Amino acid sequence: MHMNRAVKIGLAGTCTALLVLGGIGTYNIVHGLASGSSGDGSSQDARGFDPSAVSSTPPSEAEATKLVRAFLDSWSQRHLDGAARDTDTPDAAQRALRGYADGLHLKKLTFDHILSAGPSSVTPGAAKVTFDVSAQVAGGTWNYPSAVAVRKSTNGHLAVHWNNSVLHPGLGDDQSLTAGSLPAGAGDTKVVASDGRTDLAAFSSLRDIAGTIAKNAEPTGGSPGTGVAVVDAGGAGVETLKVFAKGKPAVVRTTIDAGLQRVAERAVRDAHLQQKPAGTVALDWRNGHILAIAHTGGDGDIAVNGIKSPGSTMKIITAAALFDKAGLTPDSPAPCTDSLVANSQLFHNDSGVPAEPGSSLARAFTVSCNTAFIKDGFHHLVHDGDASALNDEAVNVFGMGSWSIGGGVSTTDPSIPPDVQGGDQAAQFIGQGKVTATPLFMASVAATVRNAGFEQPVILPGQHQDTAPRPISARTAGYLQSMMRGAATSGTAAPRLGGLAGVGAKTGTAEEGDHTNGWLTAYGSRVSVAALVEGGSSGVDSAGYVVRQLLTGG
Repeated sequence: MHMNRAVKIGLAGTCTALLVLGGIGTYNIVHGLASGSSGDGSSQDARGFDPSAVSSTPPSEAEATKLVRAFLDSWSQRHLDGAARDTDTPDAAQRALRGYADGLHLKKLTFDHILSAGPSSVTPGAAKVTFDVSAQVAGGTWNYPSAVAVRKSTNGHLAVHWNNSVLHPGLGDDQSLTAGSLPAGAGDTKVVASDGRTDLAAFSSLRDIAGTIAKNAEPTGGSPGTGVAVVDAGGAGVETLKVFAKGKPAVVRTTIDAGLQRVAERAVRDAHLQQKPAGTVALDWRNGHILAIAHTGGDGDIAVNGIKSPGSTMKIITAAALFDKAGLTPDSPAPCTDSLVANSQLFHNDSGVPAEPGSSLARAFTVSCNTAFIKDGFHHLVHDGDASALNDEAVNVFGMGSWSIGGGVSTTDPSIPPDVQGGDQAAQFIGQGKVTATPLFMASVAATVRNAGFEQPVILPGQHQDTAPRPISARTAGYLQSMMRGAATSGTAAPRLGGLAGVGAKTGTAEEGDHTNGWLTAYGSRVSVAALVEGGSSGVDSAGYVVRQLLTGG
């Protein structure tokens, strides 16, 4: 028989030489005697291979193939001690071969196409022999190609070089094989929109969020598939090698509105933005459910982590503090001057804002007059150097703090420091200085106004929602709704939102280094939205395009 021909070894077939000797049983006895077996099942190296004196010259193709045939025959016959003695580390080999049979619930094992492949490129001084494996395991039949390296010691004895890749190519020393129900992994959990069907991973802005939720949230339903897998020392799935039957993924349902998410993905890529980085968040203002998160740019998710000065959108919270802490109303005086000095710092208005000495607070809000809000804020809310009133309003009425939106998704907290000094004491009232926020927070600010109460944003329907220590008063909520409606219909937001019924809004343009960022936050009949465009010349002419699409559903 030619040694390089494909020969099938298994329970059903042997080679001619074995028949001459009286069958497989006789072969195994002869093989044991020839290899010096003690017959007691011990795992000594009966072939006399010396692992401390390995030859640098590979064995011949014929002798390497002959040994591998004997090794595979013992393995297929479940004579694992005999197979192990054909290796250079019998004890480790016997344990691994037993683990292979147990882990796969092995019923039958056959080998075919046992062929020499020349010198090994992985094990120096060894010859490579390839073969095909057919294993009947729990759930079905698994076929795969494999290979071993055969080494020769200087005394002329051969051994199969043992490592776990003998069991399956690439199998690590701390890994094993299992068959039957496939181990669960993050890939077996599907994170879906509120419709229960749409996969969040299909949306570019939500891929990372979906992956995080899949790892951290508790899924429901689903059934494991069957097949063969690699598992680590702790039994956790590493890689699926064969699928016999597909499983049904477990599901985590989120608050995301699939239709609105599609709109948001398009909106942040609106041509008017000229490919500037943009982020937006839409909430259901009635319950705080996050309906959409979309963003562009290479610095991560700026919709929930883009921590920037929010500019004049902060005037919503400033106005609320003036109503709650100073007793002002929308009709209270708020003179709008071209410029103003506060704590030795000069402040000015955006271009196009007219000076109106007789302006009211509502009028200053509508046209977004910086000097009016700084003058009123500095006069009514800073006392004896204490400028913590804005922080107090943001925390206690608008719920500013460390939110957990669910599923392990990280968000960046806004910041309005309670102990600002110098010019920052005035700058905070127009969302500059040390004040920072995200589109997520500003969407929540608009939602709090429209809902007349704070509902902490969440992305999982059952997630715990923090409450605001001091609910917004109906009086303050009514004042803010009136002023935000004015900004949308006849003020700075009107060019984008003026024709929309029931909409309230506030624009913002924040200076950052050598450029400005555009902001706009608004609410409609069900949705509150905020958008940030880095490099936007103004809120209405950048973020305004994004917000309009979400308020109108596209």
